[in-house]
Amino acid sequence: MYRPAWPYRPLAVASLSIALLTAAPDVARGGVLTHAELTQGFPSPYVVGQREADIPVWPILRQNGPPAFSTDLVGYVFESIDLAPIPGFAGTPINLLVAMDRNGEFFDVRVLSQHEPVFLGGVGQEPLFRFVSQYRGLSLKQSIKIGSGTTQAGRTGSTNVYIDGVAKATASVRIVNQTVLSAALKVARARLGFSGGRDPALVAHVRPDLFEPKGWAALEAAGLVQRLSLRNRDVERAFAGTSGSGADTEAVARPDDPFVDLYAALVTVPSSGRNLFTDAGWRAMSARINPGDHVLLVMSRGRYRFAGDDFVRGSVPDRLSLKQDGLAIEMRDLDLDAPLRAIGQPELDTAMAFRVIAQSGLDPGAPMQLSIRVTRARGIVYPERSSQDFALDVAVPARFLIPADDDQKGWRAIWRARRVEVGALVLLLAGLSFLLARRSTLVSRAERLRWFRPAFLSVTLVYLGWVAQGQLSVVNIVALLQASVARRSWAFFLFDPMSTILWIFVLGSLVVWGRGTFCGWLCPFGALQELVASLARLAHIRTLRPSTSVDGRLKRVKYVVLAIVLAAALASPRWGDAVVEVEPFKTAITLLFARSWPFALYAIALVGVGAVIYKFYCRYLCPLGAFLALASALRRFDWLARRAECGKPCQTCRHRCEYQAIDPRGRIDYAECFQCMDCVAIYNSDELCTPRILARKGKRMTAPSTDDGS
Repeated sequence: MYRPAWPYRPLAVASLSIALLTAAPDVARGGVLTHAELTQGFPSPYVVGQREADIPVWPILRQNGPPAFSTDLVGYVFESIDLAPIPGFAGTPINLLVAMDRNGEFFDVRVLSQHEPVFLGGVGQEPLFRFVSQYRGLSLKQSIKIGSGTTQAGRTGSTNVYIDGVAKATASVRIVNQTVLSAALKVARARLGFSGGRDPALVAHVRPDLFEPKGWAALEAAGLVQRLSLRNRDVERAFAGTSGSGADTEAVARPDDPFVDLYAALVTVPSSGRNLFTDAGWRAMSARINPGDHVLLVMSRGRYRFAGDDFVRGSVPDRLSLKQDGLAIEMRDLDLDAPLRAIGQPELDTAMAFRVIAQSGLDPGAPMQLSIRVTRARGIVYPERSSQDFALDVAVPARFLIPADDDQKGWRAIWRARRVEVGALVLLLAGLSFLLARRSTLVSRAERLRWFRPAFLSVTLVYLGWVAQGQLSVVNIVALLQASVARRSWAFFLFDPMSTILWIFVLGSLVVWGRGTFCGWLCPFGALQELVASLARLAHIRTLRPSTSVDGRLKRVKYVVLAIVLAAALASPRWGDAVVEVEPFKTAITLLFARSWPFALYAIALVGVGAVIYKFYCRYLCPLGAFLALASALRRFDWLARRAECGKPCQTCRHRCEYQAIDPRGRIDYAECFQCMDCVAIYNSDELCTPRILARKGKRMTAPSTDDGS
C-alpha cells in the first residue's frame, strides 16, 4: 500500500473515513460535507475548525497537549465543487475531497461524486479512483502533468511530476486534473502565501547557462538594470491637490534637485547577478535561495531611502511593493550582506536583495512593477497622512529566459498533443465536403459509390470511432444544456478536440445539407450498422422493410426518446446518467464492447436488428438523430437534384431508398435523409434512372405510379 511521504500520515487514514461517510451522493451540487462528518474523519489529536467565511475551507489543527493548550495548523480540507466547479462531459462538475498541508502538499484526493459517462458503466469508477490517488504526496510546488508512469521515479524533489492517465478517458482525467489544481491553487493563494497571479508551473525560467560579462552601462543598455529617476518637482507635482502638497519644504525650495534614483535588477539572471555581485556574493546569494526563487536587487541614491530607519532586516519592506498583472507579489529582504562588484555604477546609498519565492508565480518573462511609496504628514498630534506611489517597470529581455512551459492542464495542451489526429480529421472533413459540394463521381456514379461509400464508412468506424474516439452523442447535448441551466461555462467541451471539431462541422453542414452529412457519413455507430447490413446482404440474410405507415410511426419514437432524455437530465443528473444509456455508442464505440453483459448484449442486439431492418436504431431510436433532424430546419438548400418525373410518375428512387426518406411525390425528407447518395447515383445513371433510359429510347413516362404502401 502506498503511503504518502509527509509528516501527518494519520490524516491520510482519516480521509478514508470521510470518503466512506460521503460515498456516492445523489447529485453533484454545492459542497456536501458537514463539520460533523469531518470531525469523525479527523479524530483527536486533530481538531476540525469551523468552515471559514471568506473561502470555503476547513482548517485542520493538531492539539499540543490537553485541549486548553495551543493547537498548530496542519492543513486544509475542502471540496473542489465549492472552488472550481468545472463541468465534466455530463455537464455536471466533478466533486472531489482535497486535503492539503501548509506547504501545498496533497495528503489526499478523493472522489465524492461524478457523472462522467466513461466512468459510469463504462470503464467503471475504479480507474478514476486510482487516478486521483496518485496526487497523494505530490505538491503544488511541482508541475503536475498527465503522462507516462515511466517518470514516477523522478518525483522526489522534482518540479515536474507525471501521473498516469486513464485509457479512453483522456479528456475526463484532464478535467479532473484541472479541477484538483484549480481548487487547490485558490486555497494556496488565499491561505498559504502563493501569489494570486500566474500558475507557478507556467512561467518563464531564467537561463542558467547564459552569462555575458558587462559593465554598468552595458547592463542598463541591455535592459538588465532598470532605473527610475525622480526629481523634487516630480514628487511635489504628484502631491498637488492633496494634504501633502508643500509639506516637503526642501522639495519646494529646490525643485530641480534629485529626490531618488532607484535601480532594480533581477539578479537571479546570471548576466545580472554575476556582474553586479562579486563571486563570493553570487555564491552566497545562490546558497540562500531555493530552485525557482527570484532575487530582486534594489539600489538607490538620493535624499530619499527605500528602507526607512525602522526597517527590520529579513522583513517585507514598507516603502517598496511588487506587482505583476495588477496583483501584489510578496518580496522579503534576503538579509544578504554581499558586496557589489565595481563595474562603473554610480555611488549608491543603499542596496538590498529581496527574495520572491517560487510559489508566488512571478513570471520573469512578463513585465512587473516595482513601486516606491512616498508618504507625507501634516500636523503633529494627529497628523494627516497622504501617500503617492511611483512605479518602475522591470522586465528581463527574452534572450536571457527559457519560455514558459505549455499548460499541461488546460485544453490547449490536449489539442497540441492530438494535433496529428486533429489534422487527419480536418482533412477527412474537408475531403467529404469537397466530394458532396462538387457531386464528385465518387458519390454520384453508382459503380464508384458502390466501393467508395463502404471504404469511407470503414474509415469512420475504425479511425474516427475506435481510434480517435470521435463519436458524437446526446450526452454532449445534455451536458451543454445542464451547463447552460446552471450558467456554467462551455469551456469543458474543448477538452475533447475531436468532438469539438465534429460539432462545429455538423452545425455548419446542417445549414447547407441537413442532418445526413453526420448521420450518413460521420457517425461511427451508424457506419457499424451499415457495414454489418452490407455483410448481411452478402450472406443472403433476409431483410424486412416496414410499410410506409409503420415506418412513419416508428420514426416518431426517437423524438419521444429525446424528450425523455432531456427531461430526465434536467430533473436529476443521476436519472440523466441512466437514460442516456439508450445510446449504445459508449459500449460499441468508446469501449469496443468491453463492458458488462447487459450493455454489450443491448448494443449487439441493436446491430443485429439493424442487419434485418436497415439502420433500425438510427432511424427509429437515436435521440441524437432526433436532435439533428429537428435542427435540420436550419437547412437552406434543397441540394439533391430532382426531375419533374421524380414521383410523377417515376418511383425508382423511392423504392430503392433504404431509409424511406422519399415520399410518393418524389420529394426528399431531409430530416430523415442520410445522404447515402444512392438517389444521386440513380439520377446520373443511364442504366438506373427510368426517365433517362426512356429518353435514350425516345420515349416519355406517362403511366401513373401506384403506391403499394411499401
